[in-house]
Amino acid sequence: MKLLLDTQVWLWSLVSPERLSSTAAGLLADTDNELFLSAASCWEIAIKYQLGKLVLPEEPEPFIGSRLLRDGIRGLPVTIQHASRVSRLPLHHRDPFDRLLISQTQSEGLILVSADPVFARYGIELLS
Repeated sequence: MKLLLDTQVWLWSLVSPERLSSTAAGLLADTDNELFLSAASCWEIAIKYQLGKLVLPEEPEPFIGSRLLRDGIRGLPVTIQHASRVSRLPLHHRDPFDRLLISQTQSEGLILVSADPVFARYGIELLS
């Protein structure tokens, strides 16, 4: 399966794996799955770190890059299509980063792994 990891799920997998559901933990551990982290998640992490809302053991750039490489997670760039498709989404979710993840999930035919139940309202394939 091709899985897009929600920002929160990815961070939990690194610093609080006990917070992951057994389903999410199994999906992340299964080496047959292709795991992706959106550039939007990296941007969200960088902003929250800079505002002091997120504590990391090091600056976001080395933290994110080294963990993606170590864990075999692929970065998913944000394209013009992803960004513009957001305008077609209903306003179930107001968070711009989450709306972009929904758009990427739809555009790329991915399955989103998230603990946020609001995502289900978009009719996307969601695992939590």
